Amino acid sequence: MFEAIKKLFGGASGDEQKTAGSADARECAIALLVEAALSDGIYADIEQEMILGIIRDSFSLDGEAATALLESAETRAEMAVDHYAFTRVIKTHMLKEERVALVGHLWDVTYADNEESPFEDSFIRRVAALLAVTDHERIAAKKAAQRRRKGG
Repeated sequence: MFEAIKKLFGGASGDEQKTAGSADARECAIALLVEAALSDGIYADIEQEMILGIIRDSFSLDGEAATALLESAETRAEMAVDHYAFTRVIKTHMLKEERVALVGHLWDVTYADNEESPFEDSFIRRVAALLAVTDHERIAAKKAAQRRRKGG
């Protein structure tokens, strides 16, 4: 009965809220990947391709769906005033392992153009803290991304 009343007033059921929250967290995570690419002032095509690859691999989406999700996240990133709005949603709906993996993907995106920037490093340090990812986990994710970049 309570679910019927919630639906009557536009409230979503628990499962619907969880699904909507997960989709929102996914878009927030992708927006952070875009922000990472932008943190050095240049959004290179190779960074965008890296993000599309991460979307396809992480969420098992085809090219068209991945592109649509990226475009939506790019718009969201463009309108963002801070990173807290994204990290709050992610912390609520993603497990710790997923947040650590996200930090690894942030490093992958920043290394996609084969350049290291202190702006990118600073961005990831701030975001990792907001995601409750420890310095140790952040550094381990960075080293893993460096190994992936070198192909080993």
